[in-house]
Amino acid sequence: MSPRSYLDFNATAPTRSEVIDAVTKAMQEGGNASSVHADGRAARARVERARQQVAALVGADPAGVIFTGSGTEANNQALRATKCERLIVSAIEHESVLQARDDAVICPVTPDGLVDLEALQALLAENSSSTVVSIMLANNETGIIQPVVEAVQIAHDAGAFFHCDAVQAAGKIPVDMMALGVDSLALSAHKIGGPQGIGVLICRDPSLMARFVHGGGQESGLRAGTENVPGIVGYGVAAECALVGLDNFGGLANLRDDLELRIQELEPNVQIIGKNLDRLPNTSKILTKGLTSEVQVMGLDLDGVSISAGSACSAGRVEMPYVLAAMGVPEELGLCAVRVSLGWTTTGEDVDRYIEAWQKLYDRKIAET
Repeated sequence: MSPRSYLDFNATAPTRSEVIDAVTKAMQEGGNASSVHADGRAARARVERARQQVAALVGADPAGVIFTGSGTEANNQALRATKCERLIVSAIEHESVLQARDDAVICPVTPDGLVDLEALQALLAENSSSTVVSIMLANNETGIIQPVVEAVQIAHDAGAFFHCDAVQAAGKIPVDMMALGVDSLALSAHKIGGPQGIGVLICRDPSLMARFVHGGGQESGLRAGTENVPGIVGYGVAAECALVGLDNFGGLANLRDDLELRIQELEPNVQIIGKNLDRLPNTSKILTKGLTSEVQVMGLDLDGVSISAGSACSAGRVEMPYVLAAMGVPEELGLCAVRVSLGWTTTGEDVDRYIEAWQKLYDRKIAET
């Protein structure tokens, strides 16, 4: 068994060895992708190859791929640069969507954690202003897959632009941008074993998107600044690896289900959020009344298991998770929630270690009560 068991893939995935090799080579080769000499043209070719690889991961047109500094930046550009007067977002979006604009209108979700489509339709009917709707494909906390196709139809019937944050979904489940029908899509490299600090905004029609970072004419004039060629190359390789490994990643549902079954055998009152819904195959949101998130994360860490209480973007904050609050989960339970997210390095031994470490914490709690 390895020294530690890393079960926090939704926060960030370990960098793939193929990516490290590709990034190293790109850094050694150098070149500015905007230069016209041979070194620049070689760098440009590497960028365009990566653009094709990332587009292929989600069934998109490479011409619509805009490389950004993160998934957060991609979400911000989509929501702030579409020239729409009004923004509607679901209550369970990533903070980069919820905080992209101060005037966002919040669409509620059902107690199951699915966007309320009737509420979305009503919100769109309230106002005839030009509107952008943003609903994620899969929630980063619960793993619950959202009814994006249906939401897109509702939005488009009302004449709205539709953006989708697919950061957590891409590389974990099949994603086809054209089949989803969305107008723009945000992705991030480090969720699939690529480098940190590189993301993508994909636009069905780039002419509808305004420039977000001003300066030079890079990325079809929509994001100025010298391209991060090594990061982009690494993203391309990670996307290619993720696409090849989709079936194997789907198989993680067996390990996830085994983990959840064993936890509930130890304590039948443990709740699994979204257990009977379509979820990412690697994600478990587990609520254990009386065993706080903080105690679990710290205790498991001491036993060599890495999990999280919630989004890495909320690290260090001990408070009720807003995603669970939006679902109507009582605060006393929400403060006892942890997220376990598996990945391609996860084995049955990692699950065994998690169960053993969790049982120690639970037995200690029982002994104290």
